[in-house]
Amino acid sequence: MANLMDRSTFFAALEAARQPQHGGGHPFSRAWAAGELTRAQLGAWAVQHFYYIDAVPQQFAALFARLPDLDARQHLLENLLGEEMPNAPGKRHPDLLRKFARACGVTDAEILGAEDAGAVLPTTRAMRAWIWELSGIRPLAEACAGIMVALEGQLPTLYPKYVDAMRRMGYSEDDLEFFHVHIEGDTGHAHIGLELTNRYATTPELQQRAVSAVRASAAMRYSMLDGIHARLEVRNAA
Repeated sequence: MANLMDRSTFFAALEAARQPQHGGGHPFSRAWAAGELTRAQLGAWAVQHFYYIDAVPQQFAALFARLPDLDARQHLLENLLGEEMPNAPGKRHPDLLRKFARACGVTDAEILGAEDAGAVLPTTRAMRAWIWELSGIRPLAEACAGIMVALEGQLPTLYPKYVDAMRRMGYSEDDLEFFHVHIEGDTGHAHIGLELTNRYATTPELQQRAVSAVRASAAMRYSMLDGIHARLEVRNAA
């Protein structure tokens, strides 16, 4: 029978679980960081990513409602308000992504109508559905690990390379605001995610499920990038 991992060992296991399929290692991400993608290709990514993140505030609200501890709810509420920005019109994270998409040549009509137009890829749908599953159904240890550790924990190391490449392409700092807010905020969110995962993973089985959730979330995001990359390669070949 497995023993309960101590805090530091558990944290190391959680962080290690996102590495084999970390988004930064994907060919699409490497091409982005190297400045090899066009504005049109980045716009195609934005359409998919918008569909994935547009439901995040509601998903966070579902998870918020399940948390038994006041401090945990307050942490997640801060995260949720950062997504929705009720006192700053136009600064919701999906709105910032639409601003970036416009800088790539994608209209609001295209990004908002992507689902009706049949433009949302199956791998993107799967990513969004997985977050609904984590936030509303899975045990809290899995939810915190799979969302906050696996996904938010990647962005502070991923987005700076994207930003450097896009500056060289001529994007303005205003165009890149979506990336800046995630670089600034998600380091703290990932640390809180580790703490909350540790709090709710009270048995060896729950610890293993949390580690598995990190691995699964990283794999889902990698698969989403696979879908985008494949679509772009097909279009290039055509």
